[in-house]
Amino acid sequence: MSAVEQAWEGAVFTDGHFHRPEAGGTIAVRDKASGEIFACAGLAIEADVDAAVVSARAAQAAWSERPYNERAAVLRGAAAALGDRAKQFRDLIVRETGCIGGKADYEIGAATSELTEAAALASRATGEVIPSGHAGRFSLSERVPVGLVGAITPWNFPLVLAMRVIAPALALGNAVLLKPSPETPVSGGLAIAALFEDAGLPAGLFQVLPGDVEIGHRLVTHPDVAMIHFTGSTRVGRRIAQTAGGLLKKVSLELGGNNALIVLDDADLEQAVMIGAWSSFHYQGQTCITAGRHIVQRGIADAYTAALAARADAITVGNAFTEDVGLGPMINSVQLERAATMLAEAVSDGGRVVAGGTTSGPYFRPTVICDVSPSSRLWTEEIFAPVAPILVVGDDDEAVAVANDTEYGLVDSVLTGDPYRGIRLARRLRAGMVHVNDATPQDEALAPFGGVGHSGLGGRSGGDANIEEFTERRWLTVTEGPAQYPY
Repeated sequence: MSAVEQAWEGAVFTDGHFHRPEAGGTIAVRDKASGEIFACAGLAIEADVDAAVVSARAAQAAWSERPYNERAAVLRGAAAALGDRAKQFRDLIVRETGCIGGKADYEIGAATSELTEAAALASRATGEVIPSGHAGRFSLSERVPVGLVGAITPWNFPLVLAMRVIAPALALGNAVLLKPSPETPVSGGLAIAALFEDAGLPAGLFQVLPGDVEIGHRLVTHPDVAMIHFTGSTRVGRRIAQTAGGLLKKVSLELGGNNALIVLDDADLEQAVMIGAWSSFHYQGQTCITAGRHIVQRGIADAYTAALAARADAITVGNAFTEDVGLGPMINSVQLERAATMLAEAVSDGGRVVAGGTTSGPYFRPTVICDVSPSSRLWTEEIFAPVAPILVVGDDDEAVAVANDTEYGLVDSVLTGDPYRGIRLARRLRAGMVHVNDATPQDEALAPFGGVGHSGLGGRSGGDANIEEFTERRWLTVTEGPAQYPY
């Protein structure tokens, strides 16, 4: 075990240092393929949250007054530290999440981009001079940090989805209190804290509080936490929104999706099948931007279904830490069993499995199912498994109607040989993000990421959208000479 690992083993990270919690115990960190416990993290209690808030408040006031270039330097230092520890993070992500190495490499690169773009963001929270109708008044609008940001992050992309909040929030002068998923407390929290410690971030500005529901609830309800940023399920997001709304607290929710991949009859078949497979099967389908509905026009449907099934059958599944495979294990047995139940229900409703459909231990074969009932849970709910349900439609209008027939609205894709046809159709879709001739899983640090409907609430992350997320507007006036009022 390295010195860095020894620092976070069994720990939480508060007030600038790793330490074992006095009362909370530990969380076992398991290799998702083998089940081996290879590390442990500290388990915070509510008192740890309260203490973290006190030190974060004290640190944030001074941090917000630091020149932007000093804040930017810390973020660049964290990016450099991540580069130095890329191998460690790769192994952690593969083992904690059950992903293949390529997915871990993507996370490291994307998290680095989040840090470097956030460093540039530190100088862009500019204000404006506002014309005033009062003589002698200088009027301006300025951006000020929200203060303390509570971040509750998921297990599927633990590094990059945490960094998407941490980096811009710190760049803009805030402090961050992070509760990572209990499935990934190290790569999604404690190992990140080590990066910022190396980069010289002042104590108290970033704190990691591993735990379960109670810790998240305390972050949401604590009166001194000004904002909650949650990434996770729509069910939990709705509860957070209800609680935060009662407290009049700013909230940003990045939630689930039941995303449509629309294949038009003029699409290139080979490209469409490759994009369709990646959209549904990458990381075992366990992302909010996975394609959960393949809406295929009749003229290409039979060929698309057969080719997608063949591609699914060719994908290897196994222990991604010890084998060269295409897909790894599911995150846990609960998720595997839920998806298997949804698939069985769809088959009983008339669906026909043409590839996969089986499980073995923690593994779920990539699955293609056609003749899916539009009323089955496999079609109407987020699956979070490597399953590609196919529904055949007649024309563009029907494709749009079927795609929009959902409570979600995160991301859709349109595959076509005519990009302008794709754009026309894309503009009719009710989704926060639409991609023409590309897969549904897309993310760039500069792009506004987020959904509509049951896929999100609040602002967008990415680029200058982060300024709206993590700052507030303040109106400031200075009046020349004494003011005159009747009393």
